[in-house]
Amino acid sequence: MKKYKVKELAELAGVSVKTLHHYDKIGLLSPAIRSEKKYRLYGENELYRLQQILFYKELAMPLTEIGEILDNRNFDQLNALMEHKKMIQNEKLRLDELVNTIDKTILQLKGKKMISDKELYRGFNSEEIENIKAESKKKFGEKEFNTSEKYLKSLSKEQFEELKNEQKEIFKNLLKLSTEDNGSETVQLEIARLYQNIRKFWGTHGSPSTQKSEFKGLAKLYVSDSSYTKVDGEIHEGFPDFLEKAMAHFAKTQL
Repeated sequence: MKKYKVKELAELAGVSVKTLHHYDKIGLLSPAIRSEKKYRLYGENELYRLQQILFYKELAMPLTEIGEILDNRNFDQLNALMEHKKMIQNEKLRLDELVNTIDKTILQLKGKKMISDKELYRGFNSEEIENIKAESKKKFGEKEFNTSEKYLKSLSKEQFEELKNEQKEIFKNLLKLSTEDNGSETVQLEIARLYQNIRKFWGTHGSPSTQKSEFKGLAKLYVSDSSYTKVDGEIHEGFPDFLEKAMAHFAKTQL
């Protein structure tokens, strides 16, 4: 593996050369090699150790404590990374909730109203709306339906239209790609967009749960009820099967 000089490692990790010199001085991160010309050279082990140092620094942990943890003979790097990931996911969820709260406040201060039942189910009469709700609760579960409806009602009209238009665009793109291999990079990138879009409709984006089984379940629903896969108001033969396979591949490889 390539060996990095101090300046190269500093640029790679986004820290200063002075910081790396300090870590070396206190024994927190020593170079793998000190050349005859007094160059500090860092290898793979040092890169991983620096990554751990930076993760623990994000938790506001003193350098002395970080050193004690990393030098402990029972330290497990893989478990540490999994713990870091879990904490970051929880923090992301907390920040997403804060952003959502701020967005709602901004909209209220600007005098923009959240969407109503009528706007959420535009084009349907009262009886049809109740039937849609009952059918959705049956297919997706009452708790899941309520979570989705609550989130969608928190959006402004502009945000809701943007979300719907995004899904229409994704479906159009996927229809154009439906002759390709469902596992191709191009198809899977578009499926990734669909996954994020659907999570917004469900009101669960930012959740630490990947909802792998739910996403696969939706893929099967597309096959059993092709009305969900209409593009420009039309059902396209073979498209639901293509979507199901592409979504199943995404769930298997990415979730």
